Amino acid sequence: MLWYWYIIFFAVWIVGLAGCVLPVIPGPLIAYGALLLMQLSNKPPFSAGMMLFWGVFTLIITILDYWVPIYGTKKAGGTKWGSNGAIIGMIIGMFLGPLGLFIGAFIGAFVGEILNKQSEGKALKAAFGSFLGFIAGVFGKIVFVLMILAYFFIGLIF
Repeated sequence: MLWYWYIIFFAVWIVGLAGCVLPVIPGPLIAYGALLLMQLSNKPPFSAGMMLFWGVFTLIITILDYWVPIYGTKKAGGTKWGSNGAIIGMIIGMFLGPLGLFIGAFIGAFVGEILNKQSEGKALKAAFGSFLGFIAGVFGKIVFVLMILAYFFIGLIF
C-alpha cells in the first residue's frame, strides 16, 4: 500500500511549504523530513547518497535562512536592534495573515532601529534592507521546497 506513503509525503510537504513563510515552522527541514518518511516505505525511492545530498543542502539552506536577513540589515546600515525588531515584527505579523509577516518584518526593523536611537532615514533604510533579506530568504526556501517536490516526482517516474 504505497499510496498512503504518498498522502503522508504530501501532508508533511505542505507543512514544509507553509514553513517557508511562517517564521516558527522550519519549512526546508520539514520538507526534507517528507523525503525521509518516503524511505520508510516498502520500496525506498531514493538512494542513500541522494538523501545525504539533500540533507547537506537542507543544512545549507537553513543556515542561509538565518544569515541572509541579518546580512541584508547590516548591508543597509542596520543593527542587531533592527534584526531583532524584524523577527518580533514577523511573529506579531503572523497573526495578521501572510501579508502581515512582510509588513511586520519591515515595521519591526524600523521600530527596532528607532529604539536604538537611529535617525528616521537610517531606520527606514535598515528596515528596507531587513525586508529585502527576509524576502530573499523566503524565496530561497520556497525554491528549495519546490525542488524537493520535483525530486519526489522524479523518484516516482524513474
